Amino acid sequence: MAIGDYYELLGVERTASEADIKKAYRRLAQRWHPDVNQEPEAHDRFKAINEAYQVLSDPERRQRYDVFGVAGAQAEPGPGFGGFADIFDAFFGGTQGGVRRGRPAAGSDLRYDLRITFEEAILGTQKEIEFPVLARCETCGGNGAKPGTEPITCPQCNGRGEIRGVRNTMLGQMINVTTCPRCKGDGRIVETPCETCRGEGRTERKRTLQVTIPPGIDEGHQIRLSNEGEAGPRGGLAGSLYVAVHVTPHQALRRDGTELIYETSVGLAQAALGTTILVPTVEGEESVEVKSGTQPGTEIRLRGKGVPYLRRPGQRGDLHVIVDVAVPSRLSRAQREALEAYADASGEIVTESTSILDRVRGKKA
Repeated sequence: MAIGDYYELLGVERTASEADIKKAYRRLAQRWHPDVNQEPEAHDRFKAINEAYQVLSDPERRQRYDVFGVAGAQAEPGPGFGGFADIFDAFFGGTQGGVRRGRPAAGSDLRYDLRITFEEAILGTQKEIEFPVLARCETCGGNGAKPGTEPITCPQCNGRGEIRGVRNTMLGQMINVTTCPRCKGDGRIVETPCETCRGEGRTERKRTLQVTIPPGIDEGHQIRLSNEGEAGPRGGLAGSLYVAVHVTPHQALRRDGTELIYETSVGLAQAALGTTILVPTVEGEESVEVKSGTQPGTEIRLRGKGVPYLRRPGQRGDLHVIVDVAVPSRLSRAQREALEAYADASGEIVTESTSILDRVRGKKA
């Protein structure tokens, strides 16, 4: 089928936000999915909807589509991209590796692995961390130039960080944009480098940070701290620090999302008559009643004693106490006689073979 305009296909305006595009896509995908819609055109319509969404949900491809149409959106960087890359650079200033030319490169992101206790993950905490980082040079302020001097504008690219050339093609004149070889895209040149950082604009040092661990965080979650990564060379923006959280397992409690599970067992008499047990929680032990007649696998729910919801402050899951009944593997003569008396009184049947064997064992004892 002819796809037509992507915006019309999704039923959104050309000024639609990313949220509007995603909402429209979900609505149409549910309607036209071949597993749901048996109309002959459903398969092609669903395919077209997906294609439109893939383009309009990608800011760069959407920008190319708005200027050049379907051909521009479908062109990819690399072999064959050629003319479209040149045209795109001419319109939008050019990019290389996601970094705008004429500006110092941004610093690298860093990762810090942090181990916390089970209780700290549930209740939240504050942690102080220390790590090595390339930070902005204090001597030159990060520009890489010796104090008393300043970087100069690159004379080859006039501070743009890129060199533009014009070439003739079958489509007409195309503008070819490349990174300036002299300033490496910075747009500036340091003639007299700082003696501390040797013109790099950054030095390695230890950094100490206080990290807030929110209640309810789980194993593998990452906390992003913007601008706390490595500083960019010669005044470039700093990257981010990602704190990867690792949680030490609890000896008795098991986590399932926002729910906590505790498995325990009580004796046969306790299950029949009822008892009180101590249950561990992240706030400390709590007395819990086991009612008479409790069966194996009974669940006792302690509401609000589970894990806090990360995105719903003030709300917590529950703690589930799973009670099993422990059947004794060995009985004393008095215990056996008491159980036999109970069986007789309740009408329970004890097999003859078992009774004879028990008598034999009793005589030997």
